Amino acid sequence: MNKTFTQRVYEIVKKIPKGQTLTYGEVAEFAGSPGAFRAVGNILSKNYNPEIPCHRVIRADGKPGGYNRGRRRKQQILKQEGAL
Repeated sequence: MNKTFTQRVYEIVKKIPKGQTLTYGEVAEFAGSPGAFRAVGNILSKNYNPEIPCHRVIRADGKPGGYNRGRRRKQQILKQEGAL
């Protein structure tokens, strides 16, 4: 079965270990669509599944970026996990 880009993004993000991050661009590249970093952000903005740690995906400049539960919450979680 051919997986959709969204499914591939979720699979990649699900495997990011606690305390580590990937950039939106890295996720897009691993999912087979280099340059689709905005699409990755759009996909993750709709994720509410706790098994997919979308807070571990950050901007290429090292800033946290958006989070559907608020940027402040994303920063708190990343600090707790030792990723910031």
